[in-house]
Amino acid sequence: MPTPLEPKLYHIVHVGNLQSIVRAGCLWCDAVVRSRQDVLVIGMSGIKERRQTLPVSCHSGTMVGDYVPFYFCPRSIMLYVIHRANHPELSYRGGQGPIVHLQADLYAVVAWATANRRRWAFSASNAAARYASFWSGLGELGRVDWSSVTARDFSSAEVKEGKQAEFLFESDFPWNLVERVGVHSREVGRQVHAAMAGAAHRPPVEVMPTWYY
Repeated sequence: MPTPLEPKLYHIVHVGNLQSIVRAGCLWCDAVVRSRQDVLVIGMSGIKERRQTLPVSCHSGTMVGDYVPFYFCPRSIMLYVIHRANHPELSYRGGQGPIVHLQADLYAVVAWATANRRRWAFSASNAAARYASFWSGLGELGRVDWSSVTARDFSSAEVKEGKQAEFLFESDFPWNLVERVGVHSREVGRQVHAAMAGAAHRPPVEVMPTWYY
């Protein structure tokens, strides 16, 4: 499957964290988030710790945890883990309902990063895996297994690996690059609108059942 004409990026957050994101005007990388007490963490602590020590090979001196992570698809495998709420390393047990997807356009993000001298990279597999490789050129996007990225059945180990490909954005990701917010229900949509009240940038909010399990 070729690279999509308009590839999108997706970051998942708990709706309870959205107001602080909007107020800050950005999403922070894990290296910053782990030092804050006001963030509801939905990921697995062991993986987040490991991301602080894994180098991003194409940008010497930086670690995976120094970047804001995105998937190339909604309905990620991580969301499935959150939905199941039975993984021993997962402290969050609130399910997928309160989780929102923040969507951005890959090419718009790269253009902003280039203009503002901000580094970015991507992997063709889970960036928290010690064997992950990283690239930082649009001409390398063909290394992503786009068939796996878009697959809904990830029982195959190969598909599961490819579906976890990540895009990494250094340090902090501007809120105004978020072009759409996908939610599980109208109630969560109302919470999103409340969190964005008064903000200069208020992307459209849509109930997206196909983005959830």
